[in-house]
Amino acid sequence: MRSCTSFSTLASGDLWDMPPTPRTLPRVMTVPGIISDIDGDGIKNQDSDVSSSMCCEKKVIVANFLPLHAQKDLETGTWSFNFDEDSLLLQLKDGFSSETDVVYVGSLKVDVNPSEQDEVAQRLLEEFNCVPTFLSPDLHKKFYLGFCKQYLWPLFHYMLPLYPDFGNHFDRLLWQAYVSANKVFADKVMEVINPEEDYIWIHDYHLMILPIFLRKRFNRVKIGFFLHSPFPSSEIYRTLPVRDEILRALLNADLVGFQTYDYARHFLSCCSRMLGLDYESKRGHIGVEYFGRTVYIKILPVGVHMGRLESALNLPSSSVKVREIQEQFKGKKLILGVDDMDIFKGISLKLLAVEQLLKQHPEWWGKLVLVQIVNPARSTGKDVQEAKRETYTTAARINETYGSPGYEPVVLVDRPMPLHEKTAYYALAECCIVNAVRDGMNLIPYKYIVCRQGTAKIDDAMGIAAGSPHTSTLVISEFIGCSPSLSGAIRVNPWHIDAVAESLNEAITMCDLEKQLRHEKHYCYVSSHDVAYWARSFVHDLERACKDHYSKRCWGIGFGLNYRILSLSPSFRKLSIDHIVSAYKRTNSRAIFLDYDGTLVAQTSIAKSPSPQVISVLNHLCNDPKNTVFIVSGRGQNPLSEWFAKCGNLGIAAEHGYFIRWSGMSNWESGPLVADFDWKRMAEPVMQLYTESTDGSYIEPKESALVWHHLGADPAFGSCQAKELLDHLENVLANEPVVVKKGQNIVEVKPQGVTKGLVTEKVLSTMISNGKAPDFVLCIGDDRSDEDMFESISSTGCSSSLPANPEIFACTVGQKPSKARYYLDDTNDVLRLLQGLAAASCLKRRCSIQIHNSLDNACCP
Repeated sequence: MRSCTSFSTLASGDLWDMPPTPRTLPRVMTVPGIISDIDGDGIKNQDSDVSSSMCCEKKVIVANFLPLHAQKDLETGTWSFNFDEDSLLLQLKDGFSSETDVVYVGSLKVDVNPSEQDEVAQRLLEEFNCVPTFLSPDLHKKFYLGFCKQYLWPLFHYMLPLYPDFGNHFDRLLWQAYVSANKVFADKVMEVINPEEDYIWIHDYHLMILPIFLRKRFNRVKIGFFLHSPFPSSEIYRTLPVRDEILRALLNADLVGFQTYDYARHFLSCCSRMLGLDYESKRGHIGVEYFGRTVYIKILPVGVHMGRLESALNLPSSSVKVREIQEQFKGKKLILGVDDMDIFKGISLKLLAVEQLLKQHPEWWGKLVLVQIVNPARSTGKDVQEAKRETYTTAARINETYGSPGYEPVVLVDRPMPLHEKTAYYALAECCIVNAVRDGMNLIPYKYIVCRQGTAKIDDAMGIAAGSPHTSTLVISEFIGCSPSLSGAIRVNPWHIDAVAESLNEAITMCDLEKQLRHEKHYCYVSSHDVAYWARSFVHDLERACKDHYSKRCWGIGFGLNYRILSLSPSFRKLSIDHIVSAYKRTNSRAIFLDYDGTLVAQTSIAKSPSPQVISVLNHLCNDPKNTVFIVSGRGQNPLSEWFAKCGNLGIAAEHGYFIRWSGMSNWESGPLVADFDWKRMAEPVMQLYTESTDGSYIEPKESALVWHHLGADPAFGSCQAKELLDHLENVLANEPVVVKKGQNIVEVKPQGVTKGLVTEKVLSTMISNGKAPDFVLCIGDDRSDEDMFESISSTGCSSSLPANPEIFACTVGQKPSKARYYLDDTNDVLRLLQGLAAASCLKRRCSIQIHNSLDNACCP
């Protein structure tokens, strides 16, 4: 094997210690005069130091196969290569500027002898700007024919491997081959990129974990990924044993594209349900927050290359073929189907619908023909052979039942067909039917529409007068990616044979004006959303997604396929224990504010009471006379009083500060008195309504507030219900002196003017009036309500009432947008930091006692 390590390396789980792919290309100049050395074990988490000011714009297109035809002359042993003009990868170049350097990385569709690989690679780079990834036959078989085609492809098309006849069960060796192949692709990409300037566009499900390998090598590399196949619902996707690994790998891209909103919605649902990630729409762009980075989601279906189709229509051979087909099917309605031979294209269902049409409408006998063009299968296996056998059997039965001498209602064309011949069929077909049971982005309807629009030459061949209106009718499955874009098509459920038959009858009997209007609507969309528009739009969004790369600091964390980048603002950094302890030791009047849920106790913890370690560290901090320590929580007085009964010197602010107690010996003080709480009688029934309809939710009544919790509900449904409840309560309580806020898994109603920020203001002002102006302020919290505290202590630090600028540490828990300057990863980090402060207090007290004892002893006779 030339291009990959053995599978045993992968099986050990040590993915990052794999040796690099043996180089088959010379190092590539990314900047004139400077060679970029980017392949090797010496490169870790760093970006290229090469100046890129003179580098031209470059796009690196990565796909399973290169857009090339390759053939070897067996007599002379020489290779011949030429571009595949029908390849989408080649056509998308039309969306780039003429100055853009486009490099392709992918495999050839033929095997190349290892002894010839260097020579072939050099030639492909020089003549075609293509970089081949040479996979060994064994690796290619396990990667492409094994994991991709026999496992991922069926699963992404909603077929679970319940039985051997319906896809293969998950095989760890095939998964390791998939990882290994993606690593080979990554090594090849790294040979040709300038990571500071170039954009990488990865295509389809074969390379879903490639982003993680690239991100591991270059933190700020610009990566876009587009999935051409469907993305299944979470109920299907969650059956994948490596589901988290693939999701995390995709989230190492900057932009992830899908054909339809449904596919994007399924992906977002999986991120939410399996990784616990939030997403939101910002000014029309959907983003997933992932460790400080925003991974943007793009929804845009692929288009066709108008020029390629129109050129094919203008070929003399197309005109000749049109006349042949017209003569062959003279006087008959021509319905066209063009499909790959696989189990998801629904060819047999289409034939059954035609059979039902002829059965229910005998008037079409001898007057209607379905020409079914069968493209070669892209995979092998028993399922493909079974689909082919069923297709031929059904077609033979229909022809035998409804055919006659010289007439066959179903014509199967099962051979490779050149484009000019297909365009002739498209141009002549009165109706086109795409009946797939599940498909990503089927471009057949788009090609049909363009060809029906025709050109002057093809119109002349068809006998259509210049300036005559054009028509087309489409019957398409509602389960294919282009269905939402073609609003004038007749959408069908391919499994409903009778409905498909009636839809075909409706299509071929539709009046000409209706056909014309539908055609014009479709052609307007297809011509304006061609492949160039798709490529241009995707790259534009990719550039926008990457614009903040160099405004943030990046760290790589995690191992193997759990690797991810932590991206933070330069002013937002992790709070170092050594740093804060140093400031702690230098100061003499300290205020410490701590949130409770999500800060001292994890949100996911079933036991909500504080641990013995938390009680111990709080007592050590409270026993230091230089400290004023407060728990500032949204919880009620009773649970907080009970939980912290052993912390006598601890201050507590309950219900976001509506109630305050300065120590265990003092009484509770309430905030500004509210005349009454009549609003509760209005809010509680509304909350109860949502509780009954949202399994796992509950209401937490407080003396001053009401809180609706949905942490235990389905993540997607709970979030949706929370938004609805927020809107409902805002309308119901519009004239009441309360505010309705959405927090982390909660919706809360509380009196106006009650915030955690007011607690910090009150405590700090009291300390100042008592002559103990703070010179150290620490505030730690994890959710939106704590942002008020962060803002408050920051503004207090600039107040003229303080004798000097205090040391201020506003710290949020978790990496997310915040008004805080610092962050800690989780509650364990918070506890370790507090223990560090407590240890500093204990050490200082012990030293003071020792000095005091020494002085006492020195004074003794």
